Amino acid sequence: MRECRIEVVPGGPALVRGADVVADPDGAAHPVTRPVVAVCLCGLSQRQPWCDATHKVAEGS
Repeated sequence: MRECRIEVVPGGPALVRGADVVADPDGAAHPVTRPVVAVCLCGLSQRQPWCDATHKVAEGS
């Protein structure tokens, strides 16, 4: 089994390393094809569950 690590970035996304799949709040499985993915924590991303940096725009308003 691979080690999976999650780093929560203050004011930003959760960086997930080593995962094969990320499940969204509805339980849908999203395959991971990169070594590191950014998962949205602010709920504003148009690409859920992935972060699209919308949190940066929200901070500036």
